Amino acid sequence: MGASLNEIKTKIESTRKTSQITGAMQMVSAAKLSKSEESAKSFQLYSKKVRSITTDLLASENISDSQNPMLVSRPVKRTGYIVITSDKGLVGGYNSTILRTVMQMLTDDHTDQSEYVILALGGTGADFFKARNIDVAYELRGLSDQPSFDEVRNIVSKAVGMYQNEVFDELYVCYNHHVNSITSQVRVEKMLPIVDIDNDEANSYHATFELEPDREAILDTLLPQYAESMIYGSIIDAKTAEHAAGMTAMKTATDNAKNVIDELTIQYNRARQSRITQEIIEVVTGAAALD
Repeated sequence: MGASLNEIKTKIESTRKTSQITGAMQMVSAAKLSKSEESAKSFQLYSKKVRSITTDLLASENISDSQNPMLVSRPVKRTGYIVITSDKGLVGGYNSTILRTVMQMLTDDHTDQSEYVILALGGTGADFFKARNIDVAYELRGLSDQPSFDEVRNIVSKAVGMYQNEVFDELYVCYNHHVNSITSQVRVEKMLPIVDIDNDEANSYHATFELEPDREAILDTLLPQYAESMIYGSIIDAKTAEHAAGMTAMKTATDNAKNVIDELTIQYNRARQSRITQEIIEVVTGAAALD
């Protein structure tokens, strides 16, 4: 019985140390989440301005008149997907949810790999596709907790450039959208061609502006930047969801550890009580034998 008590006591101490680690990781994830939410709010202000400029410029003439390749839908022979995951685990179902969705989409919408191109942001996603013999055209690992545009410039520019060079004919970004600290939603958003701009969003101007260079030249520069900014916004959103998932996962682990400690403590007390009772019985039995 003594060995059993020592074993239970060891388990309690081990579980308590684990709960301290997961509790600390929960606090770290919470701090990262707070910073990411601030970054997301700041980006939304920038995104609205870029969208406003783009919309107003396109509305100066009918958007349907523009022949810019970023706006024109062409026959889809191949589809590009940017899949955003984390580099590491300990984030609950954050990675499995998005990867399951992407795999189902690839199965339903395509007959073979020649019909799509995968660009992976995050080591988990890159390793997942490679393990299933799915080619990854480009991958980016080691993204910081609060990624700047410079960090993701390569994969973002690569994706837009591949579309412009007709490597694929449409581009989707697949990621987890941050709703709140305990909820995220899988999103698959079409980024290229740009189809979500509405003339009705444009501000009404009564003055006529002369553009230098001309409108099409400005659009040639502005539209790729607009697409890049939207992809970058998805990355910030996904990173925020990742921190929220990490915080939730560590909170769950901490709560589970505390429950295990409570159960082990009850088990320890019962075993200890049983041992004491057994010792009392032995003493009484021995005394009775002397009589």
